[in-house]
Order: sequence, then structure tokens, then C-alpha cells
Amino acid sequence: MNPALAHVLERSDIRRGDAFAVAPAPTLATGFARLDAELPGGGWPRGALTELLAEHEGIGELGLLLPALAALTAAGQTVVLIAPSHCAHAPAWAAAGIRLDCLRLVFPQRPRDALWAGVEALRCGGVAATLLWLDALFHGQLPANSSRRLQVAAGEGGGAAFFFRPPQLAAAASPAPLRLQLQAAGKQLRVQLLKRRGPPARQAILLDITRPARFSHAVAGAVLPDATDIRRRNRIAA
Repeated sequence: MNPALAHVLERSDIRRGDAFAVAPAPTLATGFARLDAELPGGGWPRGALTELLAEHEGIGELGLLLPALAALTAAGQTVVLIAPSHCAHAPAWAAAGIRLDCLRLVFPQRPRDALWAGVEALRCGGVAATLLWLDALFHGQLPANSSRRLQVAAGEGGGAAFFFRPPQLAAAASPAPLRLQLQAAGKQLRVQLLKRRGPPARQAILLDITRPARFSHAVAGAVLPDATDIRRRNRIAA
């Protein structure tokens, strides 16, 4: 290799196109060894958005996150759900290892409130992971500048951030450094890495996913704070 080129590649802000980028922050193990091996840093990124584009609800998109969320709540860390389409089914989440006293659900009525709650949760250093379902409130697609706000907020808070998005946005540009397309494959989940910090993924991954009852209209044991609680937590963390 040319000595001048070798010297350039030693710089921390330069990477080879065929190698993973160095993760800007610690990662969170997914609980799936095959998936960890394909992710920069070996897990879900912290301090950055991860977009999950499922072909439809109930194919295992939440099961993909449950091992990581269970590990966080087992350590007493807070997980926040912003604008889920239904209430979380508490018994199923508890059976998956989620501590319900560490789970917070927020159901904003207006799009701007949902975006505000999402930004505040992501910015809060006391929130270990935030799950967001926002596009439906914006009639199918969140404005691009709002996505950038969420990405910046995730970087400020440093927690894991999972953004559930409509499948038709797979070809759209996004500020999220990690984007996964999810499809049902019999009893498995087909995961295609659309975007990651590093070389393009050459093939999809098939994962065995637990599919618990994902939602119910009743919540037992989960606390439902309003947006003011998130804002108060953010002030304390700051």
C-alpha cells in the first residue's frame, strides 16, 4: 500500500469503504448473535436512530427488540414508548422479561405533541431506550426535518432509539444511520439491512423471533405518565 494512503487510513475520521465504521457510542446487544455480527459495534446503536420498517404489524418487530429491552429494564433502566398504535399488553411484556415498573407509555393526541414528547424522551439521559410510532399521526409520513430533529435528540440523550416506520419509506432518504426492513418468513423474521455505517449488507438475515401478543386495550402494571413527567425527568438529567 502506498505509504501516504496508509497514513491517511490511520486517521480516526477516515475509514475504508469495506469496513464497519467505529461506533460513535456504546452499543446494546440485540440478543441475536447473527444480527450483532452485522451491526457496527456489535449491537443496537446508542445515541442514534434505528429505523424499523415492517411490512405490517405483528410479524415480530417488537420481538426483535425484547431481548435488549429486557436487559435494560432488568438493570432498572427506563424504556419509553411514544404514540404506540395500541396499549402494550402487559402480561406478554412481563413474560418476555420486561419489568413493567420501568416501562412508560405516552399517547399524545396531536402530531406536534407526539414529536415534542419523542424529542424530550430522546434527549433525556435517564431514558435508556425510546420506541416511537409517529408517522400515522402525520398522515403517513413524518416531515424530513422532524426526522432530523429526532436524530439530533438521540445524539444528545445517548439512549437507544427505535423508530417504527411505514414499509413504503424503504427507498426514502433518512438521517437514521441504521435502517432495517422486516418481513415475515414463516416462523422466522427476515431482516434486511437497508443502511448501516459500513459496507452494504449482501444478504438478509433470518431470525427466530418470539411473537407474543403485541398489544391489548388493557394495561396492567405499566405506568402511563403524561408529557410533563418526561420534561421533569429531562430537567433532572440535565
